[in-house]
Amino acid sequence: MPPVILVLGAISSVQVGAALAKTLFDEIGASGTVFVRVLFAALVLVLVWRPQVSGLRRGDLWLAALFGLTLAAMNLAFYSALDRIPLGITVTLEFVGPLGVAVAGSRGALDLLWVALAAAGILLLSDFGSADLDGLGVALALLAGGFWAAYILLSARVGRVFPGGSGLALAMVVAAGLLLPVGVGDAGADLLVPWILAAGAAVALLSSAIPYSLELEALRRMPPGVFGVLMSLEPAVAALAGYVVLGEDLVPRELVAILLVVAASAGAASGGKIAPRDA
Repeated sequence: MPPVILVLGAISSVQVGAALAKTLFDEIGASGTVFVRVLFAALVLVLVWRPQVSGLRRGDLWLAALFGLTLAAMNLAFYSALDRIPLGITVTLEFVGPLGVAVAGSRGALDLLWVALAAAGILLLSDFGSADLDGLGVALALLAGGFWAAYILLSARVGRVFPGGSGLALAMVVAAGLLLPVGVGDAGADLLVPWILAAGAAVALLSSAIPYSLELEALRRMPPGVFGVLMSLEPAVAALAGYVVLGEDLVPRELVAILLVVAASAGAASGGKIAPRDA
């Protein structure tokens, strides 16, 4: 299968997973949904990588714990934003995080252009302060972007310390533990309903296991810069998934704003790298 198809499949899987997750909000809330999603992702990663705690230095354990805290905060902020604003807009605002990392790591003369394009997209999304978007939802999406940026920076360090995906597996276990109180508090006994657990497992597979596998295979067969440009299509695919799966319509102004952020991300990634959301 061509690597371009692998990347597009990974992006589509993540966004369909997010759309499916939103359909669970009426049953178990955003916090309950993110807990179930992270819990099943942790189980899959532990089964695959079988991380070992014995023999690790205290500093390594603290690094895994910090990574887990970042994962928990990123996912909770993202799902909480998704509960208030459309999927396409949530992902577009969140993409400011990896875009910032890509621009900061590049020294090209066009960096200011990418920043200007992204800023124009964000301003257009907000309609210069007069839009009907939920303000808290916007803030939560931007907060998720900040944690995504922190995740990208931490993942590089974790990858150097832990073999394979064992560091991510340990961090995901920490994230599940941190999300346990808010998840149970929001969903209660509904977390034990079989079809909800099955849906949560499907969300975890669509959002983690499937795209992570596709991205790893694609990265073996294409330059990182090309991979990053393709990943920049994620906000546009999110808007499409929101429309098809959730029936979320976007006005022309919002569609133009999404395209501006996509263009900015693609431009930045062509000289740097937009890292995937492996978790």
